[in-house]
Amino acid sequence: MNKQLLLGSIFCMVASMSWGAMFPVAHIALQEIDPFYFSFLRYFFVTVILCGLLWAKEGLSAFRFEGRGKSLLFFGTMAFTVYNMGVFLGQDLMGEPGTIAASIMEVLMPMISIVLLSITTRKLPPSYTLATILVALVGAVLVITNGNLTFFTTASEHLIPLVFIFIGVVGWVVYSIGGGRFNTWSTLRYSTLTCLLGTGVNFVIVTTSSLFQWLPVPTVETVMSIKYEMAFMVLLPGFVALLSWNAGIKLLSPLNGILFINLVPITTFAMMAFQGYEISRYELCGTLLVILALIGNNHFQRKQLQYRSVTKQQPSGRKVPSM
Repeated sequence: MNKQLLLGSIFCMVASMSWGAMFPVAHIALQEIDPFYFSFLRYFFVTVILCGLLWAKEGLSAFRFEGRGKSLLFFGTMAFTVYNMGVFLGQDLMGEPGTIAASIMEVLMPMISIVLLSITTRKLPPSYTLATILVALVGAVLVITNGNLTFFTTASEHLIPLVFIFIGVVGWVVYSIGGGRFNTWSTLRYSTLTCLLGTGVNFVIVTTSSLFQWLPVPTVETVMSIKYEMAFMVLLPGFVALLSWNAGIKLLSPLNGILFINLVPITTFAMMAFQGYEISRYELCGTLLVILALIGNNHFQRKQLQYRSVTKQQPSGRKVPSM
């Protein structure tokens, strides 16, 4: 069981760090291409890779919806339409500040997941999970704001873009929670079919918008001008991160896995630091808080699993000392 937690943590960490790296790269690409076509083309290529891999590993029978097409379409739309188009549209509208704003908005995912899960299950998560989420949130905010609370004042000037990003983030939380309904399916199958259907919705949106001349169709030259950025977005934050995230969520549960999303803004900041940005004490403390929260949640989760294991092994009628 400990191995399962470790593996799930690694998967979620890989996905979150990949997404943290994608915002600076997306900022470069969005200067050349519309965010809607950018989102569509990105996951079009991811879908092609996933479909080929699923066909090779599980055969054509794995493409059957088994009467769950509506659910797959809904969750696929939440992830690959609502999240991607909402986040990148908001980031594009905000310009340079959108890179940081989009990454810090990801930190709201654990809070949003708690609200959604509490509504659907009518049950609050363990107190230690709530505590670690709050610690990680404080740490991420310290990193992004560098201890300067005027960040939130300037953010109010970009209300509409922030709303788009927030709606997108909610979409990804819904998708992550929805994966629990497909536990009997392989991670590859759930990822492929939701990505396929979500990309189909994206195709309808960009095609319709272009027919009504709401969106310009990107030229071949435009697409080729961002070929390196697109290749990165497809392979790492797209293909690798998607499979890693769904596998990690499956092993850890949505609530515990989403805690790792706090690494997104940390990674965005780290890329900036790599380019010569000087780390302040606020940013260092914030990074340590996020790491502490992740380690703490994992530690308490292991203790809870060990306690449950011991409880099951006790003879009936015998009490186990409380922790």
